Amino acid sequence: MTPDTAVAVIDIMKNSIVINLDSEIALLASDMSKQHKLPMADSIIYATAELYDAEIYTQDKHFENLDRIRYFSK
Repeated sequence: MTPDTAVAVIDIMKNSIVINLDSEIALLASDMSKQHKLPMADSIIYATAELYDAEIYTQDKHFENLDRIRYFSK
């Protein structure tokens, strides 16, 4: 990662919000874990994106063909 990229990522993080894991997210994550065969941590991320109408930018292959995902190969 270049220094310019690092600064851009930090800027994005500073302008982000933190969402607490609650029972609604946890229950949806459990369903999504089974449905998409995702590890639990990934299903929590995916469920949170679903509930908050967010996109996920990732290089994690677990997410590659799912909705809301902007997948970039490594």
